[in-house]
Amino acid sequence: MAAGDPAGAYDYDVVVVGGGVGGHAAALHAVAKGQRTAIFTADDLGGTCVNRGCVPSKALLAASGRVRELRNAHHLAALGLSVSDVAYDREAVAGHAAGLASRVRENMGKSLAAVGVTVLTAKASLSGPNRLTGSDGKTVTARAIILAPGSVPFVPRGIEVDDKTVFTSDGALRLESVPEWVAIIGSGYIGLEFSDVYTALGSNVTFIEAMPEIMPGFDPEIARVAKRLLVTPRAIDFHTNVFATKVTPGEPGVTPVRIELTNAKTKEVQEVLEVDAALVATGRVPFTDGLGLEGLGVELARGFVPVDERMRVLTAADGGSPLGSIYCVGDANGKMMLAHAASAQGVAAVEHALKGDAAHVVNHNAVPAACFTHPEIAYVGLSEPAAKEAAAAGGFELGKSLGHFRANSKALAEGEGDGMAKVLFNKGTGEILGVHIIGLHAADLIQECSNAVSQGTTVEELALRCVHTHPTLSEVIDEAMKGAVGMAAH
Repeated sequence: MAAGDPAGAYDYDVVVVGGGVGGHAAALHAVAKGQRTAIFTADDLGGTCVNRGCVPSKALLAASGRVRELRNAHHLAALGLSVSDVAYDREAVAGHAAGLASRVRENMGKSLAAVGVTVLTAKASLSGPNRLTGSDGKTVTARAIILAPGSVPFVPRGIEVDDKTVFTSDGALRLESVPEWVAIIGSGYIGLEFSDVYTALGSNVTFIEAMPEIMPGFDPEIARVAKRLLVTPRAIDFHTNVFATKVTPGEPGVTPVRIELTNAKTKEVQEVLEVDAALVATGRVPFTDGLGLEGLGVELARGFVPVDERMRVLTAADGGSPLGSIYCVGDANGKMMLAHAASAQGVAAVEHALKGDAAHVVNHNAVPAACFTHPEIAYVGLSEPAAKEAAAAGGFELGKSLGHFRANSKALAEGEGDGMAKVLFNKGTGEILGVHIIGLHAADLIQECSNAVSQGTTVEELALRCVHTHPTLSEVIDEAMKGAVGMAAH
């Protein structure tokens, strides 16, 4: 990156725009590689993940999950336990989430300061291929610029957000109330996790989903199991094939929220729901306004920044050329809107800035994803329909093998025998195409499978050479891998 530049030609070697996990990882890696590094945080260190996403949501899920467990008399009785008068303090639960976010944000700031990263508390925009101007009017130059602006909740037209009775996930994480009846618009990861929180704390939930089935982003077989475990036994109902075309806020305790449901096929209003609150969980959009990319000739695609596999910004999504040493990582490039994917991309961008095409490329097919419900859902690689398409296109036979929590000693000891693990693989080569898990600690169990996909480990190698501790939940994966090669797990 610096070989052809005269000393002092730039203020910094690397400047990062955005203080979320992607930008944070890029800055730490750059300075670890000896680069003079600065980061624009716009007073939002931690970004979406720490402040309005992963971190506070997991705190809410942890607290509400304890409430659900302690109120489950049947489950406790099976373990020989009984508990009475289980209660929670809403403000204290909300404080737990806010406090955790604050601590993580503070630790991120300390980590940057400790290694010598310059933190610029301003919003930045590109004013040239190697130049950034902050909202404070100051300009800095850099050999390489890494954009990591993140994303914001998407609110469809017709939905009015007042942050009291109608709110996005940003507002829901503050847990300013526990509505008696809350509609959740969208049944993906965000909606499903919040349904877990709300029902544990005593709310009734109604999902509003535009697709024919709820949980459309999950592997279909896993979604069916999830429906049986996470929806049917709880105070949840749902409407599918409908859009929430008009949402009018209410007044807490006085007037309800009104939601017009429009048939996805006929486009006619078929029902009006009246609920206490509505959570808009319809996904996220890139926060790229004001970055100045258009001024440098970049054509954004629905707001997303086009990049190549090395995270270099392209002038156009349909084959444009790289825009010098400008990179974009995380939600804003749309490749995979996950915090850990952003972190991996940030490291890869720095590596390319230093090494050029000799640097590694992120294998997004090996990046795992998880939904932290009770029980959890996690996956890596292809869904079963996508794997079938790959098998048909590649001319190979698709294999499928299952492991079951009901056959796992640790799961049974915990009284958590519901769930399964599914491995999809190429029967000819043993290549793992995808793994899907629903069950206790699925989010932790998927890591072994992610590493296997990343390293090209086959089902045979995992079944024959890898030893799993007994008794642990990891044996659910062991069972699935052994089944793939015709072995018995026990």
